Amino acid sequence: MSTALVIGGASGIGKATARELYSAGHRVVIADVDAEAARTTAVEIGAGEAGAGDAGGTVESIHLDVTDESSVAAGFEGLDDLAVVVNCAGLSMPGALIELELAAWRTTVDVCLTGTFLVLKHAGRRLIEGGSIVCVASLNGRQPGAGMGSYCAAKAGVLMLVEVAALELADRGIRVNAVSPGLVDTPLTAGIAYVPGLTEEYLENTPLGRAGTPEDVAETITFLTSSAAGWMTGAAIDLNGGAHLKRYPDVLGRVRALAQ
Repeated sequence: MSTALVIGGASGIGKATARELYSAGHRVVIADVDAEAARTTAVEIGAGEAGAGDAGGTVESIHLDVTDESSVAAGFEGLDDLAVVVNCAGLSMPGALIELELAAWRTTVDVCLTGTFLVLKHAGRRLIEGGSIVCVASLNGRQPGAGMGSYCAAKAGVLMLVEVAALELADRGIRVNAVSPGLVDTPLTAGIAYVPGLTEEYLENTPLGRAGTPEDVAETITFLTSSAAGWMTGAAIDLNGGAHLKRYPDVLGRVRALAQ
């Protein structure tokens, strides 16, 4: 039974991805900085996917902090037959560049970019030949948004790291790809609903007219880890309902208006 490690798997996109990979028969290890939430998710998935057990899947959880290399290294220890690594860990601390505190910048970059580097470093050491890594990037990796400087820079960096890792790991048949979601209904984006007009502006700039679901992204991630994507590496899939074709909402302007 091959092992799939889902980092940031306690909620949102990571949780949906863990469920998909479990249903496909993997031994799934859910890793998260919130160890209790990871345990709860593992129990929930294990109890709720009755058919997965017949396919041979198991699910468990560990604590992992992507900003701490010792934690990342420890998370990979003992993972035999590691075939899939998915990194969903991320956060955003918005603010105009001329106002943004250095600590907020560093927090976003540490989690989103440096965390991705550490995951790629240790995944590259532990994955079996022919394994697969998928990193969750963002629409903001290619589309700027006022007030999103740290997040945009970090996610653009993730896209380039994916390409570099794809080059460096190709000789072992390890594929490295990214998926770049737009607005997805997750706990990370729940605060958008409290900013008047922001959800509507997102949807107005999404040609398909709806937000994504965690399952939308999880299904694409599962595809990227499968043999169906066996000739794909160093790629980034735009998964945003076409939002990359239009403009990013004025997040900063709407937040400032709310504060007045």
